[in-house]
Order: sequence, then structure tokens, then C-alpha cells
Amino acid sequence: MWGRGYRATVRSGEHCSSGDLRMRAWGAQPVRAASQTAMVTANVAKPLTLTRLQDLDLGTIILGPGTWSGANVGITRSEVFSCSGNVTCAGPTAVAKYNVTGSNNQTIRITAPNVTLVNQSDSTKTLTLVVDSPGTVTLPNSGSQGVDFPIGGSISVSSNAAAGTYSGTFNVTVDY
Repeated sequence: MWGRGYRATVRSGEHCSSGDLRMRAWGAQPVRAASQTAMVTANVAKPLTLTRLQDLDLGTIILGPGTWSGANVGITRSEVFSCSGNVTCAGPTAVAKYNVTGSNNQTIRITAPNVTLVNQSDSTKTLTLVVDSPGTVTLPNSGSQGVDFPIGGSISVSSNAAAGTYSGTFNVTVDY
């Protein structure tokens, strides 16, 4: 600013900073700067790993006689098996089991959409498994071992269901 034709006069004995001189030259009061602090945080988490430990099995479903619909066969994630309607159920059953590892004390979201089960003898015949997922789990203090969680599910069958083995694949996703 100085050296462009501006001039400031300071009387003898007066002490001024260059900022004061500029303010006096323009006839303005000195400007005071304002400041404020803000906290900065970053949450660093270990990558999640998901391991399948056991497949879901609804056993063998034997259809009853006649024409009917709405028989339900399922197993909850707490391993309670149900077989209702005009069906008989036999054989071993099991929930699906998974293990997730990551950072200690973190809540993990679990998503698992319904599964289309396809008849292995006739791919035009399907059943829908309605999934029973826990929704969330919390990793313990010892995150390296992770936590196991179950997933159950149920199907609805009718008298016109084609005989055969029906199978499908869970699409289980975990995230923080």
C-alpha cells in the first residue's frame, strides 16, 4: 500500500505500528481478528471379516394329502424349529451360523435378504426363505475372536410344491 502515492504523517514522539499507520491513513479503526477452535476426531476400525460356520437346514418336509396351502416350516435364529400345517417334518435341522471379527466393542449391522430356493430337479420351481437375522451384534473386548451369530428362516409350502431338494445361497453382509 505504501509507495503508491499514500502518505502518513506521524508526529515526533508518537509510536505507531504499520497497521496503525494504514488505519490512520484510511481513517478506519484497527480490525481485530476472531478465532474459534473445533475438535477433530477420527474413528479407525479394523476391517471386518465374515466366516460361514454352518449352513441352514430345514430337514425333510413330507407333504400331506389333499389340496392345501400355507404350511410353514422354519427355524428361528434361537434354534426353535416349527413345522405346522398339512406337512410332516423329519431329519436334523440347523440354523446358519457365521462369525464376524473386527474392532473391539463395535456394533455390527447384519443384513441378509430373503433367499430364493430353487428345486435342483426343476429350476422353474422355487420357494422363498424368509430370513430371521439378528440385525446387529456387538463385538466383545476380545475382537480377534469375534462373535458368532445365527440366522434362521422359514418357508411356506403348499400341496402343489414339486418334490425335490431346494437350495439357495444367503447373501449376508456385515458393516459398522
